[in-house]
Amino acid sequence: MSREAHGRRPSAGAEAAVVREGLLLIDADRRLLYANDEARRLLKLPADCEGRPLRALGLPADLLALLDGGRDLTDVSVAVPGRTLGLDLRHTDRAGGPACRIATLRDTAVLADPDTARRRLELLYRAGASIGTTLDITRTCQELAAALVPAFADYACVDLCEGVLDGGEPRPARNGTMHRAALTGITAQPPLLPPGASVPVVPGTPRARAVSTGHPVVEPDLSAALDVWDDIRPGAVDAMRDEQVHTLIAAPLNVGDTMLGLATFWRARPRPAFDEEDGALAEELTTRAAVLVDNARRYTREHTMAVALQHSLLPAGLPEQQALEVASRYLPAQAGVGGDWFDVIPLSGARVALVVGDVVGHGVHAAATMGRLRTAVHTFSSLDLAPEELLGHLDALVNRLDQENPRPDGAERPITGATCLYAVYDPVTRRCSLARAGHLPPAVVHPDGHVEIPDLPAGPPLGIGQLPYETAELELPEGSRLVLYTDGLVESRSHDLDHGMKLLRAALAHPGRSPRETCDDLLDALLPTSPADDIALLVARTRALPADHVADWDVPADPAAVARVRAAVTRRLEDWGLTEQAFAAELVLSELITNAIRYASGPIRVRLLRDRALICEVWDGSATSPHLRHATDTDEGGRGLFLVAQLAERWGTRYPASGKVIWAELPIGPRYGGAPGETFEVGEALDGGEPLTPRTTP
Repeated sequence: MSREAHGRRPSAGAEAAVVREGLLLIDADRRLLYANDEARRLLKLPADCEGRPLRALGLPADLLALLDGGRDLTDVSVAVPGRTLGLDLRHTDRAGGPACRIATLRDTAVLADPDTARRRLELLYRAGASIGTTLDITRTCQELAAALVPAFADYACVDLCEGVLDGGEPRPARNGTMHRAALTGITAQPPLLPPGASVPVVPGTPRARAVSTGHPVVEPDLSAALDVWDDIRPGAVDAMRDEQVHTLIAAPLNVGDTMLGLATFWRARPRPAFDEEDGALAEELTTRAAVLVDNARRYTREHTMAVALQHSLLPAGLPEQQALEVASRYLPAQAGVGGDWFDVIPLSGARVALVVGDVVGHGVHAAATMGRLRTAVHTFSSLDLAPEELLGHLDALVNRLDQENPRPDGAERPITGATCLYAVYDPVTRRCSLARAGHLPPAVVHPDGHVEIPDLPAGPPLGIGQLPYETAELELPEGSRLVLYTDGLVESRSHDLDHGMKLLRAALAHPGRSPRETCDDLLDALLPTSPADDIALLVARTRALPADHVADWDVPADPAAVARVRAAVTRRLEDWGLTEQAFAAELVLSELITNAIRYASGPIRVRLLRDRALICEVWDGSATSPHLRHATDTDEGGRGLFLVAQLAERWGTRYPASGKVIWAELPIGPRYGGAPGETFEVGEALDGGEPLTPRTTP
């Protein structure tokens, strides 16, 4: 029913729509081929009527004579027990078709009472406009129950089969029970089990008959059913008797051959008992409502799958690192899970990357796309790329994916339109490098509470592939807060982006707040009641690596300098209380410095960082990357990097603005002990030099 028509009075032509027509299809041998539900109700046909001869169905003689006749009929009145029907009869062979007859039946009592027809139509119209306003199963059931109280019934409840509420396929009720999803009534406390309760389907009752047959059951007198319920659970129906509940209609919520649940409508005295016409009205309404419940069920299933996928793809926890104190939030949209994500990725040199991104759209496809982009960012970040280079690679990947997976039928939307912000913070220099692909700029909260929205080059969204990305650099005082977010936080139906940014500034303008408190402040100030878009929020408070945790030396291109650097490193490690790491650090640095002197160009610099691990770095002016390989027995060199890889937890190469940095992380702890009393003589050149030989100290 059109929602745009809501509020207009039904037309006279629409009144005829409420007059339900029975339909019979009869073959040339006078056998009933088909009868719809209304024909079965009007003629009280048996369940197995189809395929049987007309004379075996117990039809009134007058009606049988008309159906057996050879004439076409229009609006002929015929009496059947309890009512008078209007009959139309058409022979299909008159137009060259098969020798069949189509009969339509209408209850003339309804036609004769236009006021009753109008009231029923208006009730159906109002109910149809009020049911299914959301894709929430429970809400839809509540709307169905409320639609007919008090206009049609005194109490109404909706019970669902197991599995429906969670979006799954309906399952046979365990122990004959259903889940009560909705209840409403004319009293504050209806005399029925409340929502959320497990409701038994008691054999021998009208509700049980409706469940077993799949057809509505009208029970004018509930006395016997109340006695059955009372025998099973003594006192359970005392409240119903007190309220004088005396009649019900139990109407299954059927979609095709699948039963989703059961709607039950009750009346109390002095209202009259339900009759067959009331049953037809309830069936009409529940048939429409069942489709809406099924839509909500299917949406719930997809939403549940998308939420599960989204949470499995988002980081389960934040990694350990010392450069930033970080807190995060992710909130799915009420309308469906989207493709927002965030990440915290430790990099070499004690640096940390912060990522936030947004894939256009909602549902499983958006969540899966987000997972692909997040994996790609992790892969590219492991190469220690600059922010603008990483976004360039990500943009090329999105273009390639869209070209490799076209969807001409529109079944899946392309990835084009995703946005991303990538930032790298260095706790040694306190500088942050940022680049963004169509994403909103971050907010920087200085230690004094001043809020700044840096003017970063925007760059096109991912997949456009037309313009290069640019990196901007910010110097952040220690204790600054860097706030990364997606547009769902600052833009909603209730306010535009500009107003949202004002609210963001106001919520952040408080010094001394921790990242966790900052997240709470932002959600309290900006989170809409019903978010239309999902929200990813990442807040990081900067730390600086203390100056006495950093040591560096310039190294002349002279092999004799290796010993001097090694001695200086040993003294610094003794000052740091890391004498147990001195042996491994000497081996690693001797190899890396010697290689730089032999194969690279100057200037050469050595840097030690004391962080979660001991970080050894050798800087040189060459862009040539070393490669790890297995040396053969006859090779004079090639074993140095293999030794570095064995001693270090992680090692690799990154490329700053000029030259390269080869780095290795050594764990801080007693890991490198040999046999008691055993040490090693360290040579000045490991790769291609003399092999190390152990010597035993006295």
